[in-house]
Amino acid sequence: MVDFKELLRNRRSIRDFEDKDVPLELIEEIVKDSCLAPSSGNGQPWRFVIVKDGEWIQRLSEESKKNFLSYLDENPDAPIKKYEKALRKEGFNVFYNAPCLVFILGPKSIQSVNVDCALAASYFMFSAAAMGLGSCWVGLGTNIRDPEICRAIGIPEDCRIVAPIILGYPKDVPAPPHRNEPQILKVVV
Repeated sequence: MVDFKELLRNRRSIRDFEDKDVPLELIEEIVKDSCLAPSSGNGQPWRFVIVKDGEWIQRLSEESKKNFLSYLDENPDAPIKKYEKALRKEGFNVFYNAPCLVFILGPKSIQSVNVDCALAASYFMFSAAAMGLGSCWVGLGTNIRDPEICRAIGIPEDCRIVAPIILGYPKDVPAPPHRNEPQILKVVV
């Protein structure tokens, strides 16, 4: 088993994957690990949609790109403006042509759903890294609105996507980026 501190220091966001299938059993094991995450009131509101079909991943990328570009046209000063060039690029796949995409989602009605699903996503990414897989939380993949597409991939109407995570065997693991020192504002004793 990987040492926890080593795992914390070495997990990276991976955007370049080998052309190799990730077995469903392995994905299911990672999903089970992610369900060990804490949640508000132990509500465990997370749900998962696993997409392993490359054509579907491409279709979901196009749907998300279309919706983000529409949003940018209406809100030209939005913070996602920095991604506009990539989003307008014809061949750009927001999911980086990964062999697997897992959506972590939860009920819209639960106030803590963002935090709960984010904790599950963290556990998911650490579990994947411990198993030799690479992952990346792709915020640009959250904008799936077409009701027909949502139905087809199993996203309930009362749920929203919190964390789209790509998964696969990394071609390369990048060096760690610079990390700022902690900013402890005050210690009250």
